[in-house]
Amino acid sequence: MKKILFLLCIPCLGLTQQLSTENIFYDGNNREYIIYVPQTYSPSVSTPLLFAFHGGSGFANDFMNYEADFRSVSDTAGFILVYPQALADPNDGNSTNWIHKEPTNHNDILFVETLINTISSSYNVDMDRIYACGYSLGGMFTYDLACQLNSRISAVASVAGGAFIGAFNNCNLTHPTAVLTINGTIDGTHPYSGLNGVYFSVSEINNFWATNNNTDINPIISQIPNINTSDGSTVERYSWQNGDGCVSVEELKIINGDHDWPSPLSFWANQDINANIEVWNFVSKYDMMGLIGCNSLNILNTNIVNYRRLEKIVDLLGKEARQKANQLLLYIYDDGTVVKKIIHK
Repeated sequence: MKKILFLLCIPCLGLTQQLSTENIFYDGNNREYIIYVPQTYSPSVSTPLLFAFHGGSGFANDFMNYEADFRSVSDTAGFILVYPQALADPNDGNSTNWIHKEPTNHNDILFVETLINTISSSYNVDMDRIYACGYSLGGMFTYDLACQLNSRISAVASVAGGAFIGAFNNCNLTHPTAVLTINGTIDGTHPYSGLNGVYFSVSEINNFWATNNNTDINPIISQIPNINTSDGSTVERYSWQNGDGCVSVEELKIINGDHDWPSPLSFWANQDINANIEVWNFVSKYDMMGLIGCNSLNILNTNIVNYRRLEKIVDLLGKEARQKANQLLLYIYDDGTVVKKIIHK
């Protein structure tokens, strides 16, 4: 039995966005996490919660500032955002890892459950809408959370994350669990086609979740517009639909993508999609029962967040353009959607 905990720093609520670093003493260690509360937060309203887990050897602050900055999405959509910090792994050169190398009795699943209990004691958290996402080893860890903390986690997204052989052996699914995977086909760290005896392939990961959610056998495949033709990669969306509770399992396959977090701001990664927006738009559609409004909706792929702002207009070569008559242009919005338009005069 893990020994818990006392809160060392209690957040205070205000009328502006709140970013703070908090500490709890858990299982003999001083554990740290960053929490961001949007201005729209109200103690009288149950608010969704998103955990974002950094990669191996990573740090929460760097992950937030340089890769997965969900703060603007949080401001728009109104969810509480948490970046936990992993502990050093003595069996891996003290790398800050979520999954420690054997032999170890380290288990951050229970730490995350403690975080849920701690944060929900200070904020009005919607316990039916707690989500997790992560990059690389953090993405692998989200699969562990989806399996071993399924009674608390509604939906997950893994970016550039593999899955160890045996990762799903202790999977105890108690509700329909939507899963999004975002992986590059030339990822040299977590190979897309797997690694014999070490990693599952991405197709095996998707098949596990699609099978356990009883989705359609064959996915719907669509091409994401190649907005930036100079990034050397393109994106395909695979969607296994009609699962229990109307859940879907989705993959954003980055053709020629490496071990990256896709973003228009990352010149080294795919720039056709924004992983921050893709992750939130996917997980936010679900609660512990599956797709929100499943019993009353007859259409699939309904986004909970429908409002959006135009970010820019580009031509078919990915160059920014002004609105012109009788020319096909791509209108890119802040929720990640891309709309093709021709303005006729």
